[in-house]
Amino acid sequence: MTVLPRGRTVRKDAGLYGYERALARAGLVCVAGADEAGRGACAGPLVAAAVVLDPARPIRGLADSKLLTPARRDACFDVICEDARSVSAVVIESREVDRLGVQRANIEALRRAVARLDCQPDFVLTDGFGVDGLGAPGLAVWKGDQVAASIAAASVVAKVTRDRIMVSLHESYPAYDFATHKGYVTAVHQAALSEHGPCPEHRFSYVNVREAQEGKSDEL
Repeated sequence: MTVLPRGRTVRKDAGLYGYERALARAGLVCVAGADEAGRGACAGPLVAAAVVLDPARPIRGLADSKLLTPARRDACFDVICEDARSVSAVVIESREVDRLGVQRANIEALRRAVARLDCQPDFVLTDGFGVDGLGAPGLAVWKGDQVAASIAAASVVAKVTRDRIMVSLHESYPAYDFATHKGYVTAVHQAALSEHGPCPEHRFSYVNVREAQEGKSDEL
């Protein structure tokens, strides 16, 4: 399903919970939002999360994870985990991203996250593109993490979960400064790749990682 139920629309000024309220009026109370973090990174896992919010317990200060400070994201993460009806997160390691390809890994991660929720969703909202095989009708919402509360909550859970993994990986591979850039391509990260070559947490299907590996091989 690619549209809201018949007769249900969401006004532009409906606020962050507009989609959830519109679906509730159609009798679809258990609404899951799903989003991912780490799709564009060249190192570390891809993490997907799914969240079913409790309509009676709105999350104060909730917003797209990219618009929140790290401290605010951490605070929202704790409240979401405590007050939401159900929260799940799935980690797709870098080797599996290489094996599946990033788009297929992304879809698979979102499916797994929704499947692991404690309650069966009546409807699923996803950020940006549709995902089939979720076991429930759904809707792809453009910039969903900015306009739909459940997707925003999923974006927070996915990003905080992944950021904490990258900080942990920094302890094992300090030369790459994963704690700062979280595995995304930056000048500092690329310089470390050129100097040291990739580590096991890099995605070898990515061009810049493959070139760095080949560069280090040429030096031998």
